[in-house]
Amino acid sequence: MRKNAQNGSIRGADAPLSLAGFTGDSIVDGPGLRCVLFCQGCPHGCPGCHNPATHPFEGGTYYTTHELLTRICAHPLCRGVTFSGGEPFCQAAALLPLARLLREKGYELAAYTGYTLEQLLAMGGPQADLLALLDVLVDGRYEQAQRSLTLRFRGSANQRILDIPASLAAGEAVWCVQPRWVGAEEETAF
Repeated sequence: MRKNAQNGSIRGADAPLSLAGFTGDSIVDGPGLRCVLFCQGCPHGCPGCHNPATHPFEGGTYYTTHELLTRICAHPLCRGVTFSGGEPFCQAAALLPLARLLREKGYELAAYTGYTLEQLLAMGGPQADLLALLDVLVDGRYEQAQRSLTLRFRGSANQRILDIPASLAAGEAVWCVQPRWVGAEEETAF
């Protein structure tokens, strides 16, 4: 592992991933017991963000794909991995090799982003490639005025929980309707 990420730009494919943190037992970043990678660096700076320490692109700890895969596999009860932040799509190229390996191993992949699905698709490149490997995307900036503690796996009402395979097939945003993600009470709300 290499310490002290110092670059605020979108990193290249050969760069290791800069993380603010890692947890192997989250129950709040998606359904079930999940591993969560908190990427270092975020350009959004949403007022009221619950994780402002991840905003600076400086700091963090660098990890290689192999190191992260080993850490994730050390949690055999976790079958889901969430990319959070900071902003994971600022490090999309560095996340791609890990996401591909996790897909091959059958993990459910989800990500939180301040971008919208439409913005990520317009970016193309590694951002669109990473998006294509996800099962679920929680998109949109956190809006403090729309904060709600009753929402499942999102902080503000403007954020969407999207089914990414269905969205890519339809060519437009398709809300996730899986009760494990949205709860039975929200299943038909979209």
